[in-house]
Amino acid sequence: MRTNPLFQEGIQVYLVEGHGFVAYFYLLLFLASLEFLTLFLPSLDPQAWMGPANLFKVSSVAALMLVIYFTLRIANQEFVPWRFVSLKRWLHQEGLTISEVAVAQLSLLCLHAFLLVFLCAPLLLWAGAIARATAGSILSMFLLILFYSLAYGIWGLVALILWEHGFENRQVFVRSLFISLVFLSALVYLPLNPVAFLLSRLSGEDMAPLVLWGWKWPAPSIHFLYHFLLLGSALPVYRWALKRGSSL
Repeated sequence: MRTNPLFQEGIQVYLVEGHGFVAYFYLLLFLASLEFLTLFLPSLDPQAWMGPANLFKVSSVAALMLVIYFTLRIANQEFVPWRFVSLKRWLHQEGLTISEVAVAQLSLLCLHAFLLVFLCAPLLLWAGAIARATAGSILSMFLLILFYSLAYGIWGLVALILWEHGFENRQVFVRSLFISLVFLSALVYLPLNPVAFLLSRLSGEDMAPLVLWGWKWPAPSIHFLYHFLLLGSALPVYRWALKRGSSL
């Protein structure tokens, strides 16, 4: 991977030159501000004040949405897009194969997803300690956030390849995808929604099963099947988009 120039480009732009620090800064700023407001500023109605008991849940949901959002934006190269070499040049002038491009971009996606979760970890662990969350709840929360960031983030790569020269189209697609999957999915079937599912896991409450054709399908099974299908369908679309880009 060290010899892959596309991967090195991503490291250079985001980490060495520091253009990725904007996303990291806003992630920490929003999460820290929310935790402060949740813990120290009571509501006008004292009975509605969330306080320490729900601090971990509120922080986990906020981290989930922020990590997914910034993973999509980074995968979509929305920060300093002019600093990146085009796909056509990588394939035709630099001599990279489609597989090498895919490995480099997917590796960068995984790296940024891990970094975003890692940056959230101190604040989330602090919130978990205050709320006296169990170790199992904290671990499942981290694993779910990482899983969602990868399952959704790869669609940022799909948008990047499909509309490489259409920056506005990529932005609209990524934001529409984020709103649909993170918010509107609850209107279709609540257990499909990542926020609702995360809250149910942290609360220890079971979600209603899906009754279909006389069979009861457990909500966790439906949830993970849906997200694995979402991830699995993105991979062939992404590879098709790379092949399409190489022929242009």
